[in-house]
Amino acid sequence: MALVVIALVLGGVGVGISEFVTMGLLPQIAEDVGVDIPTAGHVVSAYAVGVVIGAPLIALGGARLPRRGVLVALMVVFAVGNALTALAPGYSTLLAARVLAGLPHGAYFGLAALVAVALAPPGRRGRAVGTVMLGLPIAMVAGVPLGTWAGQVLGWQVAYWAVAAIGLLTAVLVRLWVPAFPAERSASWRTELRAFASLQFWLTMLIGAVGFGGMFAMYSYIAPTVEVVTGLDRSWVPVFLLIHGVFSVFGTWLGGRLGDWSVLRTLLLMGLLSGLSLLTFWQTSRWMLPALATLALIAVSGSAWVIALQLRLMTVAGPAKTLGAAMNHSSLNIANALGAYVGGLVIAAGYGFRAPSLVGAALSVGGLVLLGLSLLVHRRDRSRPTVVRSVPGTTGP
Repeated sequence: MALVVIALVLGGVGVGISEFVTMGLLPQIAEDVGVDIPTAGHVVSAYAVGVVIGAPLIALGGARLPRRGVLVALMVVFAVGNALTALAPGYSTLLAARVLAGLPHGAYFGLAALVAVALAPPGRRGRAVGTVMLGLPIAMVAGVPLGTWAGQVLGWQVAYWAVAAIGLLTAVLVRLWVPAFPAERSASWRTELRAFASLQFWLTMLIGAVGFGGMFAMYSYIAPTVEVVTGLDRSWVPVFLLIHGVFSVFGTWLGGRLGDWSVLRTLLLMGLLSGLSLLTFWQTSRWMLPALATLALIAVSGSAWVIALQLRLMTVAGPAKTLGAAMNHSSLNIANALGAYVGGLVIAAGYGFRAPSLVGAALSVGGLVLLGLSLLVHRRDRSRPTVVRSVPGTTGP
């Protein structure tokens, strides 16, 4: 199990670096491909588009295929996409390469979660998912800062070559260490599509897209907030990012354990903590130590919330296991785009760099409202009487 976890977490680290290192290398990328920084920012959006598109398409197409083989193929495609990113001669080809690199993202984490659950002891489903999801916060703590530094010193392409190498290494380790699960012959793209007919499935997706958008509304503008609002030198920005990354690792670990206790209660408690923390950051962002403490709470609540959302989607998707496990990351990338966009609107309107925290708190409240609606539907469905049909040749039900 330890070797399986190492292989799957390594892939998550590579995916996390690929997703977030672009933000730290935008000036170098913009200069090299001959566009301004706002235009280069579309490279980030291109990756998110790949995630949103790839998760459902790969889940539907690979539902009946052996999971180990699909994981290996996903990491190969991921490696190719990042290698093409490093080789891109211009802006258009760079955009296309980033879409390709993003396609395996959601499906990889979804299948990794399913493998972890299949191998986990009884009662440890949440911990298994939380463990294999540690790749993203580990990337935020170590991989992204190191990749950004290497890209600035040696050229931005180096970061993507390194990620491509991680992808290929993961493919080899998955092939060697992950057990060969037999293909689920009962699964099909028709079975997977049934998840889209579930109201709970859509509500859970919306909870992630709206509620987690609150964290991205604040986090997308953390650098100017530290410099302008907190009044610190830009050299302090990596310290804030490091604190966020370290506590995201803890939040991911905590989310797995809370998920084993109660997924719905975890969503409620972490959603409340996230909203209150973002509201508090609107005030505490003016002072260094209170700002760091509040940022740590935001990181813990947000990361734990993501694990609970993953578990909830895997449950409400019913027999559509692959689609349910993969769509969480489509939801989170929609949250990324929504939070950054709305946060940018209030800054452009002249409300300053503290305003995105209020926007984030409002989005968290929106996620909680959707969660409340989901709980009402959950209670309604549980209270419906079960229809028991009589069996021919017997008396009574």
